[in-house]
This record gives sequence, structure tokens and C-alpha cells, in this order.
Amino acid sequence: QVQLVESGGGLVQPGGSLRLSCTTSGFTFRYYAMTWYRQAPGKERELVASISNTGGITNYADSVKDRFTISRDNAKNTVYLQMNNLKPEDTAVYYCNRLSSWGQGTQVTVSS
Repeated sequence: QVQLVESGGGLVQPGGSLRLSCTTSGFTFRYYAMTWYRQAPGKERELVASISNTGGITNYADSVKDRFTISRDNAKNTVYLQMNNLKPEDTAVYYCNRLSSWGQGTQVTVSS
């Protein structure tokens, strides 16, 4: 059974940082690309960042380039999203994804 469990969300002031983690189980993690999505209230879910199975290729939404960094540790079956210089518009529930599998999400709120 595939499981994706996000953690690390919270309330942060504009300009602050958070590091999200997605711990996985039930599949061979090192074989799969992984993706972070987010969904803000009243908006569609959008892709934030993706990473290839080896970590050698990453892609980012234009809105987070140069602020967010996706990475992975294949020994720990975990993918990360380092978020710096957070803005109020980054407020959303952040989800980890592999193919058709989703985590439960972790809330990120950026507010003063």
C-alpha cells in the first residue's frame, strides 16, 4: 500500500522559511520521480516542483523559482521542499505526489 505523509507546514511570517518533508512507503522510492503540488483556497491545485528519480533533474513553477528547492534522500524514502522568502501568496495546502497517489497535505500559512 502506497503511503505519502507530509509534514513541516505551519504559520510563518513573510520572508520566512519552512522545510516540508514527504515520507513514503509501499513502493520502491528510488525508481520514481516525485512532485509537490499546492492548493490555495478557492483555487485549483498547481504543480510547485518536481524531481527525477535520481534527483538529477528538477523543475519549478515560475512563481517559486529561486525561492524553493526540491530535493530527495533515496536512502530515507523522503522528498523535501525547502521554501525560502515565503510570501502570503504561498499560503496553501501542500501535497506530495507520485503518479495517482497523494498525501493528506500539510498547511502552510504565510502571514504577519
